[in-house]
Amino acid sequence: MGVERTLSIIKPDATTRNLTGQINAKFEAAGLRIVAQKRIQLTPAQAGQFYAVHAERPFYGELCDFMASAPVVTQVLEGEGAIAKNREVMGATNPADAAPGTIRAEFAQSVGENSVHGSDAPETAAEEIAFFFSGLELVG
Repeated sequence: MGVERTLSIIKPDATTRNLTGQINAKFEAAGLRIVAQKRIQLTPAQAGQFYAVHAERPFYGELCDFMASAPVVTQVLEGEGAIAKNREVMGATNPADAAPGTIRAEFAQSVGENSVHGSDAPETAAEEIAFFFSGLELVG
């Protein structure tokens, strides 16, 4: 599998409850290194551009509004099989289906307010990382 990089976003429902450190501790405990990180406030337009793949879905507008409702923490995680490892640590999108000990099982408030986002494939990870970070910001 090899060393990979993946994008992680700690979403507004988690940042407003000061969960950033607890969530990052779970990533690090799983062997993922944070090689870039910043706290930003997305505009609805920026959220819409990032989530454009979901534009035709009924939840798109609500998702964009939510992601622009408070600051998020965007970060790049690196490690052996980072994409799959990150998704494992996050847990299922629906917190009711998430395994005990995962981020979503412990912190998500609902399917929509599920505390974290993670890339789902190498191609997606590359696109998502480039959306938020320049090469100079990746310092792993």
